[in-house]
Amino acid sequence: MTSPGSGEEIGRFLTLADAAEILAVDVATVDGLIRSGELPAIRVGSSGPWRIERVQLEVWIELQYEDARRHSAWQGGEFSNITELASARHGRIRPVD
Repeated sequence: MTSPGSGEEIGRFLTLADAAEILAVDVATVDGLIRSGELPAIRVGSSGPWRIERVQLEVWIELQYEDARRHSAWQGGEFSNITELASARHGRIRPVD
């Protein structure tokens, strides 16, 4: 991974260490997300290292924000909007206001 502020562009595919650094977690956490199927990734070769497409990581992060938003709205009780809560289940990510 490039150092912050270096101006170097991150490539299309990230290593587990790169993704872990972006998410501020350890490599084992990223590996677990991949193995559970929660975070899309590919293997280079039949048993090579995992690689995560940068765009897929960004989409996954946005989905985590959407899940947190829906959870927060649900916890709001009587004012929860069921239509709004259901929108992300159909793959639609709402733009950030």
